[in-house]
Amino acid sequence: QVQLVESGGGLVQAGGSLRLSCAASGRTFNMYSMGWFRQAPGKEREFVTTIKWSGGVTYYAASVKGRFTISRDKSKSTVYLQMNSLKPEDTAVYYCNAKLGSVGAADYWGQGTQVTVSS
Repeated sequence: QVQLVESGGGLVQAGGSLRLSCAASGRTFNMYSMGWFRQAPGKEREFVTTIKWSGGVTYYAASVKGRFTISRDKSKSTVYLQMNSLKPEDTAVYYCNAKLGSVGAADYWGQGTQVTVSS
């Protein structure tokens, strides 16, 4: 089993920045990728960004590209999300996701952290 603990959410004004962290613990030896999804009120959960654990390749949703940056610290099994130039439409609960196994078939989720951007 893998446990994911997120931190760093909060309230920020439009144009501001926040940094989220997600620490993984447990059986993390075969981590495939870690990333972030978000869910706004009344909407489906959507992909934000992900990073491949071994090579560090990153992927971003078009809506956040150029504003958000994902990074990882393999020694700490931790992934970070630096969010700059935040917009009110970025308001959502942000969920950390970890995929384990050779093709990332095993999915794990954090409990979520609220990000609120005021206009």
